[in-house]
Amino acid sequence: MKVVLSLAACAALTLAPSAVAVSATGPAPAPAARSASAAAAGHVAIVQAVPGASVDVAIDGENVESGVAAGEVLGPYPLSPGSHQVDFTGSDGLEQVATLEVDAGSNQDLVLHLPASVGGAAVVTSYSTPEEPIGPDKSRVLVAHTATVAPADVNVDGQVVFANIANGEFATADVPSGEHVVALFPTGQDTDPILGPLTVDLAPQTVTMVYAMGNPDDDSMSLIAHSADLAPDGSVMPTKIGTGSAGLAADVSVTPFGGPPS
Repeated sequence: MKVVLSLAACAALTLAPSAVAVSATGPAPAPAARSASAAAAGHVAIVQAVPGASVDVAIDGENVESGVAAGEVLGPYPLSPGSHQVDFTGSDGLEQVATLEVDAGSNQDLVLHLPASVGGAAVVTSYSTPEEPIGPDKSRVLVAHTATVAPADVNVDGQVVFANIANGEFATADVPSGEHVVALFPTGQDTDPILGPLTVDLAPQTVTMVYAMGNPDDDSMSLIAHSADLAPDGSVMPTKIGTGSAGLAADVSVTPFGGPPS
């Protein structure tokens, strides 16, 4: 089964704490209690973010799925700790090989996407799931720029919270759970969004991985998203957003529900 979700829909799903994807194809992951090797495995979800492409995916030389369309999430696949090779082949001569390092018990996404430059060859970027425990009435979001656009700002509830994210970069935030209005703008602009505005509903104590896909020039912009549960930590509602990669805005103040920015 292969599932494509909108960001608004993904937050309503309930997943096991160890899961990183809402869809599964290929062999089912072995139960953790089955063997010590299964318990030590890392888990990798594969995200196809190349618009218009039909892609075959192989892990360590074994085909795991054929004809994967843009927007589909595969896995998660349990992989032993160490190095693994993931091969992507597809339409229009698409060929890409990635070497993936897997740690025991880790969860990560491997995303096939286009670079910022129009006409560039597909690239592969990996993103670790930010799985730290989270407090009640909070949700965590990882937003990654995997679209064919220049650096962009992510606007949440009318405020820029992730600034100047370049292709391949990402940022994370802990935000109050519930509905938020999200839009993607060219860096430094607040009109004519590249994507959105979209209303999203984030369930409490979940992490949602969000990938921007496509090119605004051909109206192919969209989001790919999937969610997982997080363990509670009892912390208070956040008042700042910490970013997730170099070159992004640091500790941007946000307005929590019921109070001013700190």
